[in-house]
Amino acid sequence: MSDTLRPDNCSIERALAIVGEKWTLLVLREAFLGVRRFAEMQAYTGAPKQILSARLTRLVEEGLLCKVPYQEPGQRRRDEYRLTPMGRDLYPALVALMQWGDRYLADPEGPPMLLTHRGCGAPLEQHFHCAEGHVISGPREITALPGPGARRTVPDGQVPAGSA
Repeated sequence: MSDTLRPDNCSIERALAIVGEKWTLLVLREAFLGVRRFAEMQAYTGAPKQILSARLTRLVEEGLLCKVPYQEPGQRRRDEYRLTPMGRDLYPALVALMQWGDRYLADPEGPPMLLTHRGCGAPLEQHFHCAEGHVISGPREITALPGPGARRTVPDGQVPAGSA
């Protein structure tokens, strides 16, 4: 009997439920570039105030950003938004998305932003590699296997293997 993985248990779908929206990704872009304050985020993203406020609230609720209070002299206390470890872990995904956009959608003059290593100035390259150190050149070199959290589905009336 052949069983298959259930589509309702997908990490990509769960991640997209949090970050799979234009304004959210633009907020994260700015956070990675060091922008922390609401007014600056609004200026750099162009997001309407209500949308930006909602996205920031959601990113805080989901644990990707945290609020840190600050107060300019003579002003009221406000919050700035900083990436949490969970938020910082999205950096490779945003870089991959940016590099894809640079490759296929950039203006003829080239990409609008270059990422370089702060230590030596060399351009950033992003690669997959396995735990043994082999560089993976593309999806045809990868095998997807069920993980420990996989949920299986079987045709109606059949009992999943090992559950009888």
